[in-house]
Amino acid sequence: MIRTPHPTPPAESEAVTVAPGVLWMRLPLPMALDHVNVYALEDDEGWTIVDTGFDSRRGRAIWDGLRDGPLQGRPVRRVIGTHHHPDHIGLAGWFQDRDGAELMISRTAWLMARMLILDVQDAASPQALKFWRRAGMPADLLARRKAERPFNFSDVVHPLPLGFTRLSEGDIAAFGRRRWRVAMGHGHAPCHATFWSMDDNLVIGGDQLLPSISPNLGVYATEPLADPVGEWLESCTRLLGLARDDQLVLPGHKLPFTGLPFRLSQLIQNHLTALSRLTDALAAGPRTAVGCFDVLFKRRIGDGEFGLAMVEAVAHVNHLYRAGVIRPVGERDGAVLWGA
Repeated sequence: MIRTPHPTPPAESEAVTVAPGVLWMRLPLPMALDHVNVYALEDDEGWTIVDTGFDSRRGRAIWDGLRDGPLQGRPVRRVIGTHHHPDHIGLAGWFQDRDGAELMISRTAWLMARMLILDVQDAASPQALKFWRRAGMPADLLARRKAERPFNFSDVVHPLPLGFTRLSEGDIAAFGRRRWRVAMGHGHAPCHATFWSMDDNLVIGGDQLLPSISPNLGVYATEPLADPVGEWLESCTRLLGLARDDQLVLPGHKLPFTGLPFRLSQLIQNHLTALSRLTDALAAGPRTAVGCFDVLFKRRIGDGEFGLAMVEAVAHVNHLYRAGVIRPVGERDGAVLWGA
């Protein structure tokens, strides 16, 4: 059973103490998921920050308020990036430049973030347009995307200076007056670091361990045949071996929670059930990946959700394809049709 012992999230520029020397704070996001959780863990020499929010004037101002308030003016000595997504890594470089903070992150996450910051695109690439078309994006939406400037990491992520401390599977990291076992998850993001306290019941979960929503598992033009669903199922099964009911999980979004074994089992079962529904639907007749929205999500997908829904639909199709359950059976208007 999932329980949330801290049911009221912190207000802007305020903090909630969730364990000795551990502060929970929030930064705003300009999207349906309107916040990201960040954490500060007290050390003898200052603070370790876990994740940072977007790089924006508002985000910097909030951090300035947090420094003067809950962080008591003490320096930020270390920043930990759980994974490379911009809401988690956006201000890491700012802390490095401003505070001389050490950045701890997996090598893959650092390389992904730095590559994406440097890869500024003023128009959608031919590869992206082809990927969207083959997934079944409607022609009118495809035309709009072609005419728009795409989202760039550099819009909301501060440049990352050279130099980081690598986190690897099985490492023992020391911060926040605790020792932490590092365990990597995959599927939502490659080499997503989670941290399991060896001294009390805390777990830092990032987006790998969320209480009430499922992280997006997406395929993109960069690796169009990727299988993040398979990676996710493997990761959840492996992390289940570390999970205990009494652990307090500090997630990247929503509320800190207990009941991690149940939640991991639930996350696994949710995707297995979706794959079963998709298998039955494609046995009944061919569909594009976009044509599988109703089967996978069981609700109408609006324009604001379309991109994330599309990459997740492709991910589920890819998993079944790689498992030999479905195959491409034709095309319609440039989109691949999938069938049993």
